[in-house]
Amino acid sequence: MHPFLYIRIRSLFRLLVIGPLLIGCGLTPAVASERKPRIRTITAFVRIDSSQYRQQIEEAVTVLRQGKAAFEKGGYEVQTIRITTQPFTQYVGGRSTAEALNFFKSLDEMSKTDSFLLNIGPLTLADASDATKVELLSQVLAQTRANASLVVADEDGVRWSAIRSAAQVIKYVENHSPNGTNNFDFAAVAMVPPNVPFFPASNHNGKGHEFSVGWEAGAFVADVLVGANRDMQAARELLSWKLEEQARAVDAIAKQVEKDSGWSYMGLDPTPAPNMDSSIGAAIETLIGAKFGSSGTLSAAAIITEAERSISVRRIGYSGLMLPVLEDPVLSERWSEGTFDLDSLLAYSAVCGTGLDAIPLPGDVSQERLGRIIGDMASLAFKWHKPLTARLIPAPGKKAGDRTDFDFGVAKFPNTTLKPLR
Repeated sequence: MHPFLYIRIRSLFRLLVIGPLLIGCGLTPAVASERKPRIRTITAFVRIDSSQYRQQIEEAVTVLRQGKAAFEKGGYEVQTIRITTQPFTQYVGGRSTAEALNFFKSLDEMSKTDSFLLNIGPLTLADASDATKVELLSQVLAQTRANASLVVADEDGVRWSAIRSAAQVIKYVENHSPNGTNNFDFAAVAMVPPNVPFFPASNHNGKGHEFSVGWEAGAFVADVLVGANRDMQAARELLSWKLEEQARAVDAIAKQVEKDSGWSYMGLDPTPAPNMDSSIGAAIETLIGAKFGSSGTLSAAAIITEAERSISVRRIGYSGLMLPVLEDPVLSERWSEGTFDLDSLLAYSAVCGTGLDAIPLPGDVSQERLGRIIGDMASLAFKWHKPLTARLIPAPGKKAGDRTDFDFGVAKFPNTTLKPLR
């Protein structure tokens, strides 16, 4: 049987057979109590020409606003619209560092004026050993709110020179941006595919005129898992069924946007990104009946990821699990309590993703130690050929036991207690 046909049959079976069975067993929550996922981002992928970038970005913004209106008409709250360019070294040309920095500042101003988030693409492996380009990336991150990444592993293996460059960037941004907060906009990335909608790892190197969608579904997953009564198998089936319903609705709207705009829809990243009122940590605690980090956490991470990857619509990006310590109130509290650590997150990433996300670190962490942390992530990503990232945020002047006081500007995210590094 053709694989696509198999997926469609399995999906219909879940909707028509598994769903009613679960309802009959009392394993599904009332529809009224289920919060619909939000659309965290509609992300446009643009191949810009530095001589006509303003027109190109304005066109993308127009399409994104049309998409936002379409999703809102369909009953979905849209939190952000975003634009990702091709790798930035492809369009800065022969500009000096100062000239290129001014160019990126103009892009940053456009993003503020037109209310979109900007990603200037990754520093690729071919450029990661170029000191001038590493310096430019560091300065752009420190002086703007553009997002960017640096590739540290690909199909050919882990690149240790790139890891050193990534650690160098983090220390520079820590020391040259307000309270080090601009490290929120940077990640070292490994095995990350193109057209990921989520920042800062979003990237593309194609023709542009494309878009993808990522949702925020921590609260939705938590609501669904209440109905599983801590039964892992029931949780997997129930969540698969409910995610399928929502994914089909999102897919239908996105395809209409594609038809109306002429821009190609690349797919949905069903990773259930969390937020202050949409905690994936709370969802996992609902399933296991214990604090995040307790026994069963890894199983819950695997169950949620399996359910996401069972949906029949076109998936893209991580299709995994985000566990960003500084974006999720339950995770930040458990980090303070010490119920999990860096090694725990790497273990969970073996069955889900996305690696080490929004991790607070003492400000005196050395560049060498940062490199070792990034290297662990990259080694795991290459071993299992899966997309992982490291978004590490040292707190300047803070040491283990201190509270962070970050203000990332995009939302009121929680602070937490810095833990010692082992």
